[in-house]
Amino acid sequence: MPEVTKSEIKRGSELESVQVRRSFEQAAASYDKAALLQREVGSRLLERLDYIRFKPARILDLGAGTGYCQQSLALRYPEAETYALDIAQTMLMQARKKISWLRRLKRRDHFVNAEAAALPFADNSIDMVVSNLTLQWCVDLVAVFSECRRVLKPGGTLLFSNFGPDTLKELRHCWAKIDAHTHVNQFADMHDMGDAMLQSGFSDPVVDMEMITITYNDVRSIMQDLKQIGAHNVTQGRTRSLTGKGRLQQLQQAYEAYRQQGRLPVTHEVIYGLAWRSNNMPGKNNQPAEIYIPTDTIKK
Repeated sequence: MPEVTKSEIKRGSELESVQVRRSFEQAAASYDKAALLQREVGSRLLERLDYIRFKPARILDLGAGTGYCQQSLALRYPEAETYALDIAQTMLMQARKKISWLRRLKRRDHFVNAEAAALPFADNSIDMVVSNLTLQWCVDLVAVFSECRRVLKPGGTLLFSNFGPDTLKELRHCWAKIDAHTHVNQFADMHDMGDAMLQSGFSDPVVDMEMITITYNDVRSIMQDLKQIGAHNVTQGRTRSLTGKGRLQQLQQAYEAYRQQGRLPVTHEVIYGLAWRSNNMPGKNNQPAEIYIPTDTIKK
């Protein structure tokens, strides 16, 4: 497989990290009300742990947001220490409020305000890294995956979900009819994700995807949901002026071409990835990890 350069992984319209932080800081209070898709994808991501016989002692929730995955991981692995890391301090404040008094007493949950590409953990100190719909906000995927591999112990597991390039394709196509600015963030595809993991030193990455479509009554509701979860356009090619009423009306008119059965669709391409720190995929105590698939889940 040819080597992928960092410029290819970074993508043409780079995200502005300062703007990313600001967007999620401002969205913390409203995030949970609108983050139905994020919770659904998080649940589907963590279901994959049903097929891995592995009991991590220290888990990093990378891009924890308001803590949905962290809480689920704490229930699945009650004896493990969890580390919720996020770029937005206000998101972590929301996550901290959800910790039960018993978990607080045992001091097994930790909250870390830091960048994904500069993890404040020692080498070989984490058993599992889980990241739900966070990597699309990272400019350099190779740098982030390299940091994940650095902090993972031999035999450690990386499990993530990420938005792919067909996410918000209807919105992107509609804006393209109105002006030449980038109004929708660009997302790395499944092959880029796999190549970035290999380049970062992960073993036998497994990557797959699915399409999830959410429908809305109108464009205003779509834009409101995106705002409430902090999913603003943060590419360098975005327009720096406010979106006027006239251009919003143009957007609404263009989006009507997609209306089906009285509803407007919003497509999300969701990429799932799984990889291990070492070549033979070892599990606890550097022994081979076991992945098992019940026969009733195999489709004929």
